Amino acid sequence: MVKNHSVGGRPLEETELVERARNGDVHAYEDLVRRYQEVAVRLAYPIVGAPGEAEDAVQDAFVKAFYALGRFRSGMPFRPWLLRIVTNEARNRRKAAGRRARLALQVAQDRPSGDAVPSPEASVLEEEQRQMLLAAVNRMGEKDRVVIAYRYFLEMSEEEMAKSLGWARGTVKSRLSRAMKRLRGVLSEVEMPEEAKENPRG
Repeated sequence: MVKNHSVGGRPLEETELVERARNGDVHAYEDLVRRYQEVAVRLAYPIVGAPGEAEDAVQDAFVKAFYALGRFRSGMPFRPWLLRIVTNEARNRRKAAGRRARLALQVAQDRPSGDAVPSPEASVLEEEQRQMLLAAVNRMGEKDRVVIAYRYFLEMSEEEMAKSLGWARGTVKSRLSRAMKRLRGVLSEVEMPEEAKENPRG
């Protein structure tokens, strides 16, 4: 197993890892991959619609990002740049698949839980809500799925979304507003508990 890069016992900062990776240090890039693997998969799930394809999309995106490091601007935030590549790869994979697969429940299930342990009944209800919510999101168009994934599955602010998607903040706000309006319309067509309709994060 490759150990994390460090200097004097401290982990390297992201900017240092990026610069080393740009200079051909594969191990430094592996550290970056480990840092962003989970968030990249969580982003790809709602866009692609299937767990295996989402993981493949992320893997391909990381490979493409490595070979594109020469075009990365030094000093710029690495995460938004990387997530744009993940988003594009997930979109392309979804289009190539030519189908609308059901979303995997891991999108919402992999989050760490709080201190309180829910009752079995509450857990079942929560899982049903997630399943119906994700199914509703999967019925929506690509642009809607992307903004909802960034906002609610990754819990990004509008400012973070703007940086990651390369959009103006006003564009993010308007597209998110339209996506949520359409999502409420889709939810009104499916049998779903009111709690889930009011809280789209599941």
